[in-house]
Amino acid sequence: QVQLVESGGNSAQAGGSLRLSCLYSGYIYGYYYVAWFRQAPGKDRVAVAAIGWHTGTTLYAPSVMGRFTISRNTAENTVFLQMDSRKVEDTGTYYCATGPGPSWTVMSEYNFWGRGTQVTVSS
Repeated sequence: QVQLVESGGNSAQAGGSLRLSCLYSGYIYGYYYVAWFRQAPGKDRVAVAAIGWHTGTTLYAPSVMGRFTISRNTAENTVFLQMDSRKVEDTGTYYCATGPGPSWTVMSEYNFWGRGTQVTVSS
């Protein structure tokens, strides 16, 4: 059993930076991904970034490539999402999730989810 708790969301104008944190407890298997998903109001939840737990390989959605960075600190049991050059379309609830894949963008392949943290970006 893995528990995930997100934090760090806020409301701010476009162009700034923000770092989200996902504190996890429990064992994450080496073949799992840990990912960040975003759900905008009235829209489906979509994957924005993921990290392969054994390899540390990072993956990004095209919409955030070059602006967002996913990283981890295993000593602190935390996965981060650094959000730079934020845009209005980055607005949504951000969820942390972990699961075995193999398709890192597919929601149904994630077993454990946090409750989310709200990010609002205004123009």
